[in-house]
Amino acid sequence: MRIDRLDVYYVVMPLIYPWRTAYGEDRDIHSVLVKATSGEWEAWSESTPFFAPTYLTESAGSVFYHVSEVFGPYVVGREYETAADLNAHLDVFKGNSFAKAAIEIGWWALASRISGTPLHRLLGGRTREVVAGADFGIQDSFDMLLGNIQQAVDAGFPRIKLKVAKGWDLDMLQVVRKAFPGFTFHIDCNSGYTLEDLPFFKAIDGLGLAFIEQPLHFADVLDHAELARQIETPICLDETIVSVRAAEQAIRTKACKYINIKPGRIGGLSNALAVHDLARDAGIPVWIGGML
Repeated sequence: MRIDRLDVYYVVMPLIYPWRTAYGEDRDIHSVLVKATSGEWEAWSESTPFFAPTYLTESAGSVFYHVSEVFGPYVVGREYETAADLNAHLDVFKGNSFAKAAIEIGWWALASRISGTPLHRLLGGRTREVVAGADFGIQDSFDMLLGNIQQAVDAGFPRIKLKVAKGWDLDMLQVVRKAFPGFTFHIDCNSGYTLEDLPFFKAIDGLGLAFIEQPLHFADVLDHAELARQIETPICLDETIVSVRAAEQAIRTKACKYINIKPGRIGGLSNALAVHDLARDAGIPVWIGGML
């Protein structure tokens, strides 16, 4: 497949209410949309880093620049028989997974349209239904959070993720667990803690959480492995898994028992599939997360 043209757009969509986590507050979704063209065929892809590099090192502005001015011109006019060929060509550039994903997912979308095959089938999927959970950021009060959780439970969500940060953690979790004693919760720390916070993690071992997502620094596999050895609640890694190699290292060091796969974070759908297969072979469950 020849990529003839890439049109790149920066889109900002205001949120209904602010999204608050350990790394701050977001009031808008910042997306980079790419229209990929091959001959008479067009397809769209999206990459959704935050406005500022608070989640990882990329931002919406950097993704827009690199796709428009660096990666885009580098791939336009070239033939790529497979997504692996495209990724190999982009490997000359270090990092910038969200920017690479914007192009690589565009390749997959074009392949789907040209072949007339639904994208999930191209990726090897066998079902069209996926059970989704609910997700709540830091709220103004415990009562507000409990009300939102009740609405999600009433709507039929089978599990809920709760964002935590220092000052919105142990007391909040105890209140939630008392109100919903048998429900499935997991928490997301967004890299907001260190090994010095071990007493907190030990304190929540008795709350029956499904797992703790990204408790420590995004680049620190070894500290996550150390934390995993000292607590009972399983660890899920998110920000740490920026590549297939990072997933290999996390599995090898026993740093996690779950992996959150975000295609944008790891450079696209091919890498997402590779991490899925790697985790499956290691007996580690995976799930797909969104950027908000």
